[in-house]
Amino acid sequence: MSTALFDPIKTMARVTDSVIVGFSGGKDSIVTLDLCMRYFEHVYPYFMHLVPGLGFQERTLEWYERRYGIEIMRIPHFEVSWMLRYGTFRDYNPDVPTISVTDSYGWLRVKTGAVWIAAGERASDSIIRNAMIKSTGSIDRKRGRFYPIAYWKKAEVLGYIKRHKLKLPQDSRGLGFSFRGLDGAQLKYIRETWPEDYERIERFFPFCGASIQRFEMEHARQEV
Repeated sequence: MSTALFDPIKTMARVTDSVIVGFSGGKDSIVTLDLCMRYFEHVYPYFMHLVPGLGFQERTLEWYERRYGIEIMRIPHFEVSWMLRYGTFRDYNPDVPTISVTDSYGWLRVKTGAVWIAAGERASDSIIRNAMIKSTGSIDRKRGRFYPIAYWKKAEVLGYIKRHKLKLPQDSRGLGFSFRGLDGAQLKYIRETWPEDYERIERFFPFCGASIQRFEMEHARQEV
């Protein structure tokens, strides 16, 4: 692995000793958190959930809390406010105020006193992320964000995880990414793998079974 890949985080470590880290449990966020624990004195990781207390997610969070001796903040994903207000797989509630990602970042900065937020975006992930990182570089001063693994490839991320004996969660292995939405494929996987967690999701989003039904119908049509 080229030592140049570590230049972004080495540069940032000369700017500040305190960082907020977005942790989803996916491979990129795992490496980002590990790097930040190695290079910064004060690290404040946070996890955004769609449904609080899902067992398969909590097991991952607790594993990393034990490994580093830290506490990972659990906060609702900002998109949940829109889902509640406009009725995503549940009755709508126009009294729910909507929250933006900027609101969430502002709250995290006030709570921790840190300014910079480390995120796991990589240029090779997609055309959109490549364009974003190309325009700002690994440090986005305007948004107060930086990308420690901006120029890493997927193989380098997975190699780092293996070399440092980090834990890749089962949802990330099974889905190819960490659980992040209520589409039918993800919900079907969770229902089959962790039925108790699916029941918890259904308590928050009681009509989410329709998403699975739609996925299964589309899948059946493709097989005809």
